[in-house]
Parts: sequence; structure tokens; C-alpha cells
Amino acid sequence: MVEIVVVGSVNLDLSAAVGRLPEPGETITGATLSRFPGGKGANQALAARRLGADVQLVACVGEDSAAAEALALLRADGVDLSHLQVLPGSPTGIALICVAPSGENQIVVAPGANAAMDPGALIPGSADALICQLEIPADVIVQAASRFRGFFCANLAPAKEVDATVLQRADLVIVNETEAAWFGDTLEACDGLVATTYGSRGASLRQGGALVAEAEPPAVKAVDTVGAGDAFTAALTVALVEGQEPAEALRFACAAGAVAATRAGAQPSLPAREEVQRLLRQ
Repeated sequence: MVEIVVVGSVNLDLSAAVGRLPEPGETITGATLSRFPGGKGANQALAARRLGADVQLVACVGEDSAAAEALALLRADGVDLSHLQVLPGSPTGIALICVAPSGENQIVVAPGANAAMDPGALIPGSADALICQLEIPADVIVQAASRFRGFFCANLAPAKEVDATVLQRADLVIVNETEAAWFGDTLEACDGLVATTYGSRGASLRQGGALVAEAEPPAVKAVDTVGAGDAFTAALTVALVEGQEPAEALRFACAAGAVAATRAGAQPSLPAREEVQRLLRQ
């Protein structure tokens, strides 16, 4: 079984289903509110676990009631939380999300305990792969990348400044098209694979600027795209570490993201491996 360490964020998502997304300064009423476990780190850890990996999550939560909700599905699915830190002086991270009928969304995150993660946090060193995102302090990511010796995936989301050493160290960098535009030529510093996602139009995989593979996701009816990118990130990492060829791994990741888009909520939407394989067979 592939062993993966995820260093990242844990949030409780407050998700409002709306008839349409609001314009700046506009108030939309008639929404339906739901509460879901979320946070990119937690989402990717749970996604990798459901895809068959043995997963350890290094993260921070507050000593509050939101933490129990945010961790519920991770515990239920058997993600190893022995490296989780509970910080009494910080609240658990909260994400405020609006989701339109098309699945398009707007997200605002109050990071809480995620922003207080210690760069000296213990990173298990015996795993096959490490996944980081940018919802935690930059110096934590730098330290994790420098200490870990296995396959390193950097999901550059949300877009913000990242140390060049992280890009140079990464075996796999993952961005969506908005993030790719934000980073621009900076991505040329990447020595490893660079995956760019384009929503329903699929994804590409490049190395050194040269196209390695392209894939389109199976056609599905999108309900909520929150979590789809995290499913893609986990699936591509798992597949590559398992030894799948790049084109095959990219197809697998696109299918995982597609399944996630068919259900509401970040973590409830994350697919089991058989669901992904079934969609690919169809």
C-alpha cells in the first residue's frame, strides 16, 4: 500500500447553496446552509485514503467544537491523526462558501489554527510521498520540502508567493488555470512535472515546458466543484507513486475530480477508488 503524508490545512466549511453567485456589494437571500469538513490538506488526505493509500495528516486545529466536526470524516475513514496539533489559543479554520447551481463557487477562508502551524512540526520521513498546499505558512512548506526525501507534490493553491526552492524540489506541481496564470513564468523554475487543470476541459501534464500528457474527464453533471481539485491532486499523486504511466495517471486523476464534482460538500464528495475505476470503465 502506498504511504502518503499530507501537511496542510483543516477547515470547517460553511457552504451556502444559492440561486446564483452575488455581484460585489450585492446581497443574495434564499440560500440553504450546510456544514462540511474541509480544508485542502484534510481534503487531500481523505481523498488519498479513499483511493487506497495509507495516510498521515500533519495539521493544526483549535480547541473548539468546530474541530470535532472538521475531523469527523478523517477519523471515520482511518486517516492517521497522530501528528495533529490542537492549539488552545487559536480557532479551527473556517471557510465561507457560496455554491451556484452550476457548481461554480466563491470561497473566503479564515485560517485560524492553520496559520499558526509550527515550521518545526514533525514530518514523518518514511512515507512514499508528501503533499503540501498553500493554506499553511510558507516556512512550514519550505521546511517540509527540505526534510522529506520521497516524492514531493506541491499543490500551489490558493495562489500566493512561494519560495523558489519548493518549486525546484517538487517532483509534481499542480495548479488550476487561474493559478497557472498567476504564477506565470515562475512555473518554469519547476524541474519536475507540472499539472494544470482546466475544469470540465480536463488537464495537462508538462515537464520542462514540453507536453507529457493530456486528458479529459468523463462527462458528468456538476453539482459542487468544491473538493474536485483536491480529489485530482490526491489521485494524481497516488497514481504516479504507484507507478502508473503519466497519461494513465492523469486520466485517473481527471476521473476522480469528475466524481467529486457530482456531489455536494468537499469531503462527502471525495470518491472511493472503485467509483473512479467504474467511471473510467464507462
